[in-house]
Amino acid sequence: VQLQASGGGLVQAGGSLRLSCVASGSTSSINAIGWYRQAPGKQRLFVAIISDAGVTKYEDSVKGRFIISRDNAMNTVYLQMSSLEPEDTAVYYCNALRVVRGNVLNYWGQGTQVTVSS
Repeated sequence: VQLQASGGGLVQAGGSLRLSCVASGSTSSINAIGWYRQAPGKQRLFVAIISDAGVTKYEDSVKGRFIISRDNAMNTVYLQMSSLEPEDTAVYYCNALRVVRGNVLNYWGQGTQVTVSS
């Protein structure tokens, strides 16, 4: 599975951005795709995830501001980000999970920079 993230950019506080993650390869076996972010000097942290059944989960600080969605084939996952805050500034990575014979396999995209100015 290969992942290509895009859609980042520079936006003022209160603005919006939509990130896209396009998956290729064995996409039919993807069980979930999520977004993570990493601010300078900090760990990569969970933001949101969506399963192949459409179940979603969000990190507390983005609930009500971010929406994760997907197309039916799990080929593309979106992260609609609204009411952005300077604290949302980070490199955003998409991650795909596959469960193969009981083993969880992780795949990462290259990241897209989101910068929110105050």
